[in-house]
Amino acid sequence: MRRTAPALLVLIFVATVAATPPPGSVNEEAVQEIAAQLRCVVCQNLSVADSPSETANQMRRIIRERLRAGDRPDQVVAYFVDRYGEWILLSPRPQGFNLLVWVAPFAGTFAGLVGLILLMRRWSRRSASAAPITQVDPDTRERIRREMADLES
Repeated sequence: MRRTAPALLVLIFVATVAATPPPGSVNEEAVQEIAAQLRCVVCQNLSVADSPSETANQMRRIIRERLRAGDRPDQVVAYFVDRYGEWILLSPRPQGFNLLVWVAPFAGTFAGLVGLILLMRRWSRRSASAAPITQVDPDTRERIRREMADLES
């Protein structure tokens, strides 16, 4: 038991050293995750992660450098927001005036559904209140029969 305890400690130490990345290395998934949140300033409809432009390559390099320097992902995003403004974010933050972007589609859908329901109710009332079909009096019925007979001959 006494021999296995030091061996176990050495094994745990070797496993943790092997599992931790070397200092200065950056997880590429973290770079891609941050780059996917940012708009490319050249392409404007692509994220920095998807853009093939040189500017996007430079932005990815900056993300790597800042992560290597010890910045957290939210600090890296804040760096780009400070430099370019809220426009750089592909999806705006749900606060302030940007909240309109998040709420307007739902409010518009709700208003459209309410309008459609009211319109359908109006149509159903209008058809129910329409004058019922009345019976044709015998004289008119006879005249229609004669005219139809004249048309057939």
